[in-house]
Amino acid sequence: MVAADLINHMIPPLKPTDDGNKAIVWMEELRTNQLPVIEKGRFLGFISEDIILEDNDPQKAISEYDLEDAGCVVLEHQHFYDVIRMASDFDSQMVAVLSSAGSFMGVVGIEDTIRAIASSTAVQDQGAILVLLVNYRDYSLAEISRLVEGENARVLSVAVSRDIADSSMFRVTLKINQTEVSHIVASLERFGYKIIGRFQEEESKSNEKERFDLLMKYLNI
Repeated sequence: MVAADLINHMIPPLKPTDDGNKAIVWMEELRTNQLPVIEKGRFLGFISEDIILEDNDPQKAISEYDLEDAGCVVLEHQHFYDVIRMASDFDSQMVAVLSSAGSFMGVVGIEDTIRAIASSTAVQDQGAILVLLVNYRDYSLAEISRLVEGENARVLSVAVSRDIADSSMFRVTLKINQTEVSHIVASLERFGYKIIGRFQEEESKSNEKERFDLLMKYLNI
């Protein structure tokens, strides 16, 4: 899924000639604290509720405020992982989407992206999640997949991130198409892989908070 598929068309852009009052009213109606500002199809940045309230003059035109996060953009064809990364880099609720020609197409809210991930096959299909700690030099997805498939299972998705405590190590998060993975864990450990997290869907369904935490761990990419 790419950025253009995730555009939230319910979030309209403001113009520089609009004033702070209009921005606040729209934010309240849309239950957001920021909105994009465009001029002649060009994205200028975001105006936030905090910027307007701190200035204490909502009668001012949007052009008179200091906009933020003008670089918080992705192109229409970029993957939704790029949207998440950009939102994280700017600590923003929204990411602007531009066409290949650079014109503003709309915005993607981070909640829209999470919903897209949650509706994906890798998340919806039953299965367990394993988190491995692997030395960067030893990481081989082919090797890991071979061991999993050797236990008559399949890897539905993979997410890789640097370990916070040691940048020479990778955290490899696997979604497996089975809920009982003891035999897979044993096989991986036999080949020297360290399992630092194990989350089985059948155990988490009884508690909504645990389900949310499971999704957040899966999204730690």
